[in-house]
Formats: sequence, C-alpha cells, structure tokens
Amino acid sequence: MKTTAVRLYGKNDLRMETFELPSIQDDEILVKIISDSICMSSYKATIQGEDHKRVPKDIAVHPIIIGHEFCGEIVQVGSKWADKYKVGDKFTIQPALNYKGRLGTPGYAYQYCGGDATYAILPQEVMLMNCLLEYKADCFFYGSLSEPLSCIVGAFHAQYHTVMGSYQHQMGIVEGGNLAILAGAGPMGLGAIDYAIHCDRKPGLLVVTDIDQARLDRAQSIYTVEEAAKNGVKLVYLNTSGEDPVAELKALTDGKGFDDVFVFAPVPAVIEQGDAILARDGCLNFFAGPTNPNLQAKFNFYNVHYASTHIVGTSGGNTADMIEALGMIGKGTLKPAGMITHIGGLDAAAEATQNLPKIPGGKKLIYNHISLPLTAIDDFAEKGKTDPLFAELARIVAGNSGLWCAEAEAYLLSHGKSID
Repeated sequence: MKTTAVRLYGKNDLRMETFELPSIQDDEILVKIISDSICMSSYKATIQGEDHKRVPKDIAVHPIIIGHEFCGEIVQVGSKWADKYKVGDKFTIQPALNYKGRLGTPGYAYQYCGGDATYAILPQEVMLMNCLLEYKADCFFYGSLSEPLSCIVGAFHAQYHTVMGSYQHQMGIVEGGNLAILAGAGPMGLGAIDYAIHCDRKPGLLVVTDIDQARLDRAQSIYTVEEAAKNGVKLVYLNTSGEDPVAELKALTDGKGFDDVFVFAPVPAVIEQGDAILARDGCLNFFAGPTNPNLQAKFNFYNVHYASTHIVGTSGGNTADMIEALGMIGKGTLKPAGMITHIGGLDAAAEATQNLPKIPGGKKLIYNHISLPLTAIDDFAEKGKTDPLFAELARIVAGNSGLWCAEAEAYLLSHGKSID
C-alpha cells in the first residue's frame, strides 16, 4: 500500500513524499491516520535533526515520519493481535512507549510510523506496551488532542508536597490550594486550565497569567470565571506586564503564595517569577520544553532550605494519563477544542512544523487526507467570500462560539480536496 507522508531527512529537511509501505508482519498493525496536531516537540526534532535525542543518526538514509499526536482507524491487523484489535476501530496512541528503556518513539524514530502520514504501520512495541488505545468519540481531532492533554494530566500528577516531620511525599497538586499557571494563555496552558477546573483534585484559587491581553481575553472567553466557579474554583486572569507582577500575584493569595506553580514558557524571567511566588512547601513545575540545552535561571535556595520549596519537571505523560484524558473527553468533562486555532491539510504540515514558533495562535491541526493551506479559524469568514468550502466552515464554527467542532470536521472530510 502507498502512503503519503512528511519525512525528516536532516536538520530542517522535511519532505512530503509518496512511497510504498511494506506488507505488515504478524505482530504489526496497518492504520489510516485522519488527523494529527502539530507539537512544538516536532519543531525541535526538525531543527535538531539527527542531533535530537529521540531521532536516529541515519535519517539521511532512513528518514522518519514526523508527528505523534494522531488519531485514525485500524485498516489491517496482524495475526498476533487479531483477538484484541479489530479493523474499523478508531484509535489513538500514547507515543511515549518506554519500550526497553529506549527514547525512540513514533514521530521521531520510525520509518513507517508517524502522525503526518495517510497510512502508517504500528510496530509491535506500540501494542506490547499497551499504547494503542481505543477511541470512541464522534470526531477524530479530540483523539489527536488526547496526547498533549496527557502531558498536562501527567504534570498535575507529578506535583508533590511534603509532610512536616516525616519523609513522606503527597503526590498531586494541593487540593483546595493556590495554583498559578504562568504564561498560560497558549494552547497547552488552555488545556491546563480546562483540566484544573474539571479534574477530581481541584485548586481553590487558579491564577492564569500572560503578557498578551488578547490571548488572555480569548482564554477567558473559552474557560470562563463562571464555569470555574460552578466547579468550586476561583479563576483569575492576570496580565503580568506591569512593574511588579510578583507583588500582584502574591496579593491574590493574601501574601501566602502559591502551593503549585506551572511555568509554561522556557524563559528565565518567568521561571524566576514562579520561584518568587511559591508558598511554604510550594512546588514549581517547569512544564515548557526548552530548545536551549543550557537554559538556566536563578532559584532561591534560602527558601529551598527553610521553606521547603522545590521543583519538578515533566516531559510527556504516560498511558494512564492518556486514558484519563480520553475518559474525560468521552464524558464531555474536558472540551479541548479551544486549544486549536488553525486547520490545514497534509501539504501544509512541513511548512507549519518548520515555522511553528513564528505562527501565532494555538494548536495547528492537520487533516492528512486533505489538501488545504494552513488557515486560522478566525480567517475562515474572509476566505469564505471567494471559497465556498471556507464559507460553510465559517458558518459552522460561528455556531460553535468560533471553535472547531465535530460538525466542521465532518464537513471538511467530506468536501475538502483529497490528496489520495
């Protein structure tokens, strides 16, 4: 079977190509990939090429398919898995396989398995590690968003706090405590707001900061103060571009500080701001993945010693985190559509990945069997003046508070220009 895929050959060398897939082995599964959302991690792999820790050294000869936030349908099942998986089932995967301690994952290390492809072959380790997950929602894009959401779920679970007088750690955020999401109006920050409001271990106070008021306003329109209050959370959106953001943040806690702080930008000033607002036994989670291997920031070690402040870092989630995310999506508890700001076809994936930091907005969602330039949802109406496809998409999303939705996806898949 032929596939069309975006492959990485070296640093900044992405190519969309059509080639023949080998026949699957008894321990493999052939899948049709419908959607893939582009992750900043794919940008990092693209600019670093073979120097990236997860990317093989021989990609110039054996290129890999990029993309790891994908969702689709099972097309063919090897005999080893015939009792467990069925043709036609919807699926998504947890790419963090942790197979035999290896770093290699789909989207970074496999010739025939990655998210930016029309068809791909899942190697046996995906199934052996129980990372091929059944997906039951009525649209594919939520399946693509379950992987980034699993990273958020994992970060919340990785938080820890101490018990005075003992050496025990209590895992998770402080229930009913003060939580800050710094630089939190981007796509992953929006997912974190959604999860913090709706998870089973909620903060009492949630403060979301950014220095871009337009981004804060959009976040507040999607995840409202009223919705948070219904779930027992006091939600505050704060622009920290003023002269003394630390004082403003602390004032919201009556001077106590924050039990949990998440840093969503790899910027030393933001990290140091997070350190400065920690309460006693406060835990700072450095969530943002840096491209600079020598990124450093100051940290108050007086408070480490006397106030038991501490830091944790997470990179990705595990299968349990993704199952939790999928479960919440399935129940309608999490509604991560607000993370998406752009839609494109597979022919837009390479350029979008290479230029991701330069493209404003949130998540860029790719439909692999469609030819479509990367387009902001906010631009649908303007493009619709000359293109009937965008006119109808604009009408659909306008009826959904300006957000991408299952109806819009279904219309695009049935009316968009096919690349097959």
